[in-house]
Amino acid sequence: MAKSKTGAADDVVVIKKYANRRLYDTERSCYITLDDLGTMVRDGREFRVVDAKSGEDITHNVLTQIIMDTETRGETLLPVSFLRHLIGMYGDKMQSMVPQYLEASMTAFRKNQQDVRAAFEGALGSNPLAEMARRNMEMFQQAAGAFMPGMSGGKSQDAEIAALKAEIDALKAELAKKSK
Repeated sequence: MAKSKTGAADDVVVIKKYANRRLYDTERSCYITLDDLGTMVRDGREFRVVDAKSGEDITHNVLTQIIMDTETRGETLLPVSFLRHLIGMYGDKMQSMVPQYLEASMTAFRKNQQDVRAAFEGALGSNPLAEMARRNMEMFQQAAGAFMPGMSGGKSQDAEIAALKAEIDALKAELAKKSK
């Protein structure tokens, strides 16, 4: 793959993985580690990992390995309950919907994260947390509707909404403490 003269961030770097488990960055012409790939992810750098012998795209496996290695070092991000639910979704009738749902959830989370940062820098209107809470509520209601068709009302939805509101209030309180 040819890269632009500027080395723009939208170029996808090809990383070759050899049988000896070494990773070779074809853009910089050097061997790298899984930690280097983790840094590339955090920097927003796009890459694709291919098996050097077969040419097979193994990016998914390598990204999963980075998560496993990071979690093993004690930098846990994924709660056990989440992992159990995720494993439980394999083979489920809803399995095909999970990747899109997780992607949408992560996109919304990152957007909210940016909004909170901007709010603390004074870039948003008078009540950015209320707007974020409203968007979160809409997202959760849409997700609940997608996973539980026909759930348009009732006590279980009211309890869920109350729990989400309580969670949002707790987050607001925590953010207020940190901003002081």
